Amino acid sequence: MRKIPAVLTTLALAALGAGAPATAAHATAQPAATCSGAWSGATPGYFYAYDSVNCAGFLGKAAGDDSNWGNSAGSFQGGDTNKASSVLNKGTSGMAVAVYNGTGTDWGGGYSCLARSEYYASNLSDNYFTSGAGVNNGISSHRWAWNSECYGNFLT
Repeated sequence: MRKIPAVLTTLALAALGAGAPATAAHATAQPAATCSGAWSGATPGYFYAYDSVNCAGFLGKAAGDDSNWGNSAGSFQGGDTNKASSVLNKGTSGMAVAVYNGTGTDWGGGYSCLARSEYYASNLSDNYFTSGAGVNNGISSHRWAWNSECYGNFLT
């Protein structure tokens, strides 16, 4: 009769041991990046762009306009052009950010806007510039614009 409690105790301890590694593994798992988290931590007054969806892979941030993300001037430089897959607007003026697939201060080429009230666009793969080109990996410049200047062309 004494063997039954010993066997039950051994089985109970084995069951606890099997559950412990799974619990420890879950405790060390890193949460996925989210635009909501990025927006909460973003500096007010800035536009942000990210290389990956869900605001992962920080490319840069800008308080002002940048007419050419591919040159060595402005907040975005060189390899930043045509790489953004998510964007965030934490501006404080209430203005939208107009993103373009062209460069230059004439703000030519197609555009689309991210309103301040939209906060962020977590995946640009389903967005298009007014020219019809895809926004994902297509942004070459940006400027701050009033919502009325976007003529209803918003990312989200």
